Amino acid sequence: MAQEVHFRPKTSEIPTNPGVYRFLDAGGRVLYVGKAKNLRARLTNYFGPLDSLHERTRRMVTSAADVKWVIVDTEFEALQLEFMWIKQFDPPFNVRFKDDKSYPYLAVTLGDAYPRAMITRNRELKGVKYFGPYTQAWAVRETLDTLLKVYPVRSCSKGVYDRAQRSGRACLLGDIGKCAAPCVGRVTSDEHREIARQFVEFMGGNDTKMVSELRKRMLDASDNQQYELAASLRDDVAALEVVLAKSTVVFTDQTDADLFAIAHDDLAAAVSQFIVRGGRIRGVRGWVVDKELERDLGELVEYVLQNVYESPAGAEPIEVPKEILVPELPEDSKELARWLGNLRGSKVDLRVPQRGDKAALAKTALTNAKHSLMLYKTRRTADFTARADALAAIQRALNLPEAPLRIECFDISHLSGTNVVASMVVFEDGLPKKDQYRHFGIEETTDDTDSIYQVLMRRLKYLKEPEKPVAGEAPTRFAYRPNLLIVDGGQPQVNAAARALKDSGVTDLAVVGIAKRLEELWLPNDPFPVILPRGADELFLVQRLRDEAHRFAISHQRKKRSGSIASQLSEIPGLGEKRVNALLKRFGSPKRLKVATAEEIGDVAGIGPILAQQIVEAIGE
Repeated sequence: MAQEVHFRPKTSEIPTNPGVYRFLDAGGRVLYVGKAKNLRARLTNYFGPLDSLHERTRRMVTSAADVKWVIVDTEFEALQLEFMWIKQFDPPFNVRFKDDKSYPYLAVTLGDAYPRAMITRNRELKGVKYFGPYTQAWAVRETLDTLLKVYPVRSCSKGVYDRAQRSGRACLLGDIGKCAAPCVGRVTSDEHREIARQFVEFMGGNDTKMVSELRKRMLDASDNQQYELAASLRDDVAALEVVLAKSTVVFTDQTDADLFAIAHDDLAAAVSQFIVRGGRIRGVRGWVVDKELERDLGELVEYVLQNVYESPAGAEPIEVPKEILVPELPEDSKELARWLGNLRGSKVDLRVPQRGDKAALAKTALTNAKHSLMLYKTRRTADFTARADALAAIQRALNLPEAPLRIECFDISHLSGTNVVASMVVFEDGLPKKDQYRHFGIEETTDDTDSIYQVLMRRLKYLKEPEKPVAGEAPTRFAYRPNLLIVDGGQPQVNAAARALKDSGVTDLAVVGIAKRLEELWLPNDPFPVILPRGADELFLVQRLRDEAHRFAISHQRKKRSGSIASQLSEIPGLGEKRVNALLKRFGSPKRLKVATAEEIGDVAGIGPILAQQIVEAIGE
């Protein structure tokens, strides 16, 4: 593999100004959009040796044919331009959001002459005030039904309203007091709009204030011997208290805030949003995020907020509360808070909750996010029928004699050719068997294909010469025979695996490689790959095997590096994990880093001249 891409610009040509950059493919399609406060420092990270890049970053760079950038004056302008381009081009390698369901909202059509309260899943209507989202449709129906007793705003459709207006006869809701019946003139347009305003004000967070006002009016009516009015107000108070009882008080200071929690791994992230108005939880949302490139938590927070508060074209602006609580602040948090403040029209406090009620709610939200991520990763494998269908489909696609009930997948992990390790993960009946996972250390190797060959030779000898059981002990499961071997890689890797099968004398095993770029399957010595249908259970299962093997290899490789140069760097005061990773990515290997000068190290983002000198002294000892 060539160590550099052909379109790499000269370092001197890349400006050091803030800006936004785009990677494009040969057809001009935008693959990725990113921003930087120093374009040179950021872009040079993409053009180190290819084997030093994260595998998904490497896939993006090798898929691209060109990179372009635009210089801007400030980091805030870079943030705005990045958001605009992501929305315009929808780049495949940027963070991709997918709502895990369509949520119901309680909405009031304030743009209508006679506002209507309704339940809708359409978040893009004009002139509409939204409340929610709600996790259950029945919950919002109960809330609306109760509130109509107190605030009898119109809730019928346009057709029903027009028919009642023509006939001069109110519908059933008007007869039972759950609609003020503006259609037949029982209230004027202004009176009906006032009812709708009170409805919106109650839902907007002034709930306890309005209950107190109603209770005061009830007592005044009783003192004035207006007992029928007092009884009506008493019923209204009871109805509103029923609504309030269904929403938990989480903040005693009547805070309006949105709180976000994110649970993520190398491949995906789940986002949980708690919408708090007037100190009460008014709605909960959840997203699944596909991480096409490696992203830290701060970067994910930035993309989450962009996705939440950037309203669709032509739709009403999304409500931005005065306080937004996140698990970690991104590097450009000041610019992000400024952007949010512009959307709100006033200052927005963007911060991480540290203690008290807000930290407790953040913990609850994180628990929800972790659960959502777990469900997302396992939702298809939980169904026995889906697993059976996936295994049968793999059998048909690869022309196997029987369904692969036991599959073993192998992956190689290293850092610029050092600390090479391999992993073997095992799935039986479509489910992981973690007690049968194995690690392999590789002392010397020439490349990934040689590593694959070595590992499979060590694995296959247990199939050719099974272990003899020790008296009183069960045989190890390492001797169990798989139906299918999967290696992470394309045709070179699968051909190396086939050579290992031949040299080991185990010739009746099927082997296939999965290439990351297009998720195609390669058979030995076959010039054309097998393409599994997108979204199919069989592709999902193969991807999960590959991803699990990669995760297991990476985790072991990181442990093995614990005594290496990364460990030395992490002991330097002021040099955290993020800066250590930036150094290793910039120079590509520990060897290159050790021969770098203090000036070269100081050019890495976040590393100043003093820290650079400390690094040179530490790794040169």
